[in-house]
Amino acid sequence: MIFRHIKLSFSRVLAIVVLVAALFPQAGCSDRKPASWGDYVIACGDEDLYIVDTVNSTEDSLDVIWHWNISEAYGQIPDKYVDAMRVLDDCKPVDGGSKLLLTSSSDGTLLLDIATRKCLFHALTPMSHSADMLPGDRIAVANSITSTGNSLEIYDASVPDVVVWKDTLYSGHGVVWSDKYDILFALGYEELRSYSLKDWDSASPSLVLEESVPLPSPGGHDLSPAGDDALVVTNHDGVFIYDIQKKSFVPFAPLDGIGNVKSLNYDPSSGKVIYTVGETRWWTNHVYMKFPDRVLSFDPDWRLYKVRVLPDLTFEP
Repeated sequence: MIFRHIKLSFSRVLAIVVLVAALFPQAGCSDRKPASWGDYVIACGDEDLYIVDTVNSTEDSLDVIWHWNISEAYGQIPDKYVDAMRVLDDCKPVDGGSKLLLTSSSDGTLLLDIATRKCLFHALTPMSHSADMLPGDRIAVANSITSTGNSLEIYDASVPDVVVWKDTLYSGHGVVWSDKYDILFALGYEELRSYSLKDWDSASPSLVLEESVPLPSPGGHDLSPAGDDALVVTNHDGVFIYDIQKKSFVPFAPLDGIGNVKSLNYDPSSGKVIYTVGETRWWTNHVYMKFPDRVLSFDPDWRLYKVRVLPDLTFEP
């Protein structure tokens, strides 16, 4: 009798679930509407990553839909690589937003799958500040000022911790791959470089330096795409737009006069801007948005450094 009662109860529950699914199909993950630019952001700093639903967040309530701490990598990769991720300084979405390329000022780079929370690649990268995916499942890493850094390094994502090509780059702070132009842009202290691929399908791939354009002023800090034909560059003095075709910089009017910008994301089609500013030394607990103007306030104990825009949700929160 007990088993019959359980079976009957389960049947009733199943019937209710089917009915609800039929009446409310939008509740299914497959029917979720595509995200608008800026609906979801990734904020990182110290040992933590947060994915935030900005639409459902208010000034007094932050909707964190996903959180990851570097301690989760223990047991997946050797301890020394986990320890090298303790000061996260970038969290770039790649592969359509299904993965995150993480770099750390404590000398590490990590490729993380969001849905499975698995570490897919790891490397010791001295004072790394930015990374991006290249064709052929390779990874570019920009390393900043340290005795073994000041470099641009290339790795194969399938082979952890093996440098396949390297160039000097003083105070490397940013890398962005352009599919449209087949160019890797790399940001240094006083220059923005462009590299093309050479022997990319061989066992000895390399990059060719095509051009180095001086920055409007020193202190290159953050590099991000602004559509297909422009890049956003931040430095000590402010924010600039780099026109790829004209090879020239112009001040970024929406943030005119604002310095110490640690990360900036700009969508030319909507005009929206999402950024962070170093407010307590190098960190903050705020993410700023413009057009419309909003502030996302994180816990004061969360020392955020950079924010990036997640294209869409490829996982179930």
